[in-house]
Amino acid sequence: MSVAVSEANWANRTLWTGDNLDIMRGMNSDSVNLIYLDPPFNKNEMFSAPIGSEAAGASFKDAWTLNDVDLAWLGEIADRKPAIYSLANTARETHGESMQAYIIYMAVRLLEMQRILQETGSIYLHCDPTAGQYLKLLMDAVFGNQQFRNEIAWCYFGPANTPRWFPRKHDTLLFYVKNDEAGGTFNRDAVRIDYKRITGIGESSFASGDRTKEELLAIEKEYAERGKVPEDHWYDIPSGSHIPASERTGYPTQKPLALLDRIIRASSDAGDIIFDPFCGCATACVAAERLGRQWVGIDLSELAAKLVKSRLKKEMKLFFDIVHRTDIPKRTDLGELPNYRTHKHTLFGKQEGICAGCRIAFPFRNLTIDHIIPQSKSGTDHIENLQLLCSACNSLKGSGRQAELIVKLTEQGIRR
Repeated sequence: MSVAVSEANWANRTLWTGDNLDIMRGMNSDSVNLIYLDPPFNKNEMFSAPIGSEAAGASFKDAWTLNDVDLAWLGEIADRKPAIYSLANTARETHGESMQAYIIYMAVRLLEMQRILQETGSIYLHCDPTAGQYLKLLMDAVFGNQQFRNEIAWCYFGPANTPRWFPRKHDTLLFYVKNDEAGGTFNRDAVRIDYKRITGIGESSFASGDRTKEELLAIEKEYAERGKVPEDHWYDIPSGSHIPASERTGYPTQKPLALLDRIIRASSDAGDIIFDPFCGCATACVAAERLGRQWVGIDLSELAAKLVKSRLKKEMKLFFDIVHRTDIPKRTDLGELPNYRTHKHTLFGKQEGICAGCRIAFPFRNLTIDHIIPQSKSGTDHIENLQLLCSACNSLKGSGRQAELIVKLTEQGIRR
């Protein structure tokens, strides 16, 4: 099947500083091959890099309340994906406002990632047991459960003082593709491992089912010569606390290059574009550079740009400059658009003369064309981002988003 692909509207080796939601809304659809994200986990903790480390000054709060998110996002979710709206409300019922706020925060961003990803692309979401069960449901709602590939357990070892339960010693990687029919890149031979060295298993481990001895020996021979594709539990990659000294920055949630190396080798080809919207100390960007891929990253902290430059220089002996941007990109994948006011008649018919705010019917002349997401927040002149409002709703909305208008109208009892 033919698949949609857009040119990226940014240069290779670009790292943005800013809110990834606004920046992603300005990125072209179908423009990246692989997304890896290691977002906050809702652990109700404060993370800080130690003084004197390369990442000193890096810190972030991983605790959530409804004050930490824009409640207008909930209205946006209700309009675009009712299933996610139900999930957010369920999270509040079972786990409280903190989990609801976290799901709202993640949902609006994952919806943009789904749009940005190419039809043949893949996404790996990194999480732990804190909110993993909700994130699995969220990924199903955004991408569709038929796009699910693996729930990978990244296992590690170490002392633990947990007298009332088993030590919690794994993170989870939720692996999805954009489109099951379009397939997705999976280079199984690129990630084979020496299975005897890692697991110590031998011929007897295959003695099951209806296989003959000759078939078992053939499997054993193949594994001995080529290695084996790792299962969905990874024991052979060191934990964050055991990252080799040569790549350690002190960043509080740094992941080892070996982890990103496996993901990128498995789910992308040389020259593909790797995107990390929560890039932190930029491990995904460094791993992509090492493997001959293009990359782009976003982080709230300017320290990410400093760290990626430092790591590329130290670990790879590369001295080129990255592209560091703080602006919001402008989409170039929508073609030449007519003046947005030319859509008024079409929108009037589409809305049946009803204001998109208060839901009251008005004559044509009393409705004003308006941007659902304002241009200042990466909103475009595409008809899908346009609507008609009455003068009162247009005035109340001002330069905000449609979702914010809905919240205001609901609070005033005008809209239910």
